[in-house]
Formats: sequence, C-alpha cells, structure tokens
Amino acid sequence: MNPTSVEAANRLLVQLGASQRLVRHVALVAEAGDRLLEKARLLGVPIDAGLVRIGIVLHDAGKILIPAELDAPGGQHEPVGQSLLLEHGVSPELARVCLSHARWSEKPVSLEELLVALADKLWKGVRNTNLEERVIDGVAQALARNRWDLFLELDGLFEDIASEGVARLERSRV
Repeated sequence: MNPTSVEAANRLLVQLGASQRLVRHVALVAEAGDRLLEKARLLGVPIDAGLVRIGIVLHDAGKILIPAELDAPGGQHEPVGQSLLLEHGVSPELARVCLSHARWSEKPVSLEELLVALADKLWKGVRNTNLEERVIDGVAQALARNRWDLFLELDGLFEDIASEGVARLERSRV
C-alpha cells in the first residue's frame, strides 16, 4: 500500500506497529516540516509537498523494529525502515526517505528529501549548517535565484523553527 496522504501514511505506520512515542515524534517533525513547506509555497518553490509530508511520517519507520533508537543514537533503523516499507508496498521513492533523512550528505538527494532531513533536525532545536546550506542552494536553484538573495530569509526561518525546539521536545514525552 503506497500512502497518498498524510492520514494514510499515519495509518500505515500504526498498522506496522508504531509506538505512541514514534507517532508523536513524526507529528512534531511535521510541525517543523509544515513551516518549511509554507515558506517554500510562499516563495513559489516547485516541490512535491505531499512527498515531504508523507516522507516525514515514514522517515523513522525502522524504529518500529529497532525501538532502542527512539532513545539512543543509531542508524540501524534507516535501512531496516526502507526494507519494511518496501515489503509493504511503499514506493521506492518514499521508502528511500528512511535512508536519505540521515544520509543526505552521502548521496544525491532531492530537495524534498533535504526538507524531510531538515525538519527532522529543526523540530528539536538542532541547527546543521551543511544541511541548511544544501536546502538554501536547492531552493535557489529551483527558483533560478542567487542563494544570497534567499539566505537571510531562510536562515531566519530555520532559527525561528529551531527556537521552538525545547517546547516541542517537552511535548514529545508521552
């Protein structure tokens, strides 16, 4: 079953055995993602917002099978999540976010995948300069604009989202 909406992706995640904590996590990442997507919409960035939203829901699916990585660092959930989603009929493009949200610096990735990765950092207040610069460059390229024309505006947005991280972390406790 390839989910075509956030609701369908959430249902799939629950059907696969996602804990309440994982469901809460993706909802909080989605808050950051929605802010990024709203700015992209206002700027007129041609992206697949559905892929970003559904990708956010599915990006940590591997933590269903590797629940220790909900509390501890680790990358075992990434390939496990991709395999789990592929086994359940999710498209390779969507299943790939399980890898790309954490391994965006190791392989070519789409702007949509970068936005999933960035939302997954910013939701908890973490800034990653390299990732943010990749997003800014991707937006500049998509709009055929100079990156410096967009830098301050996007950097300010990233800071605003990150500044709410402590409050989101408090709400992540279930």
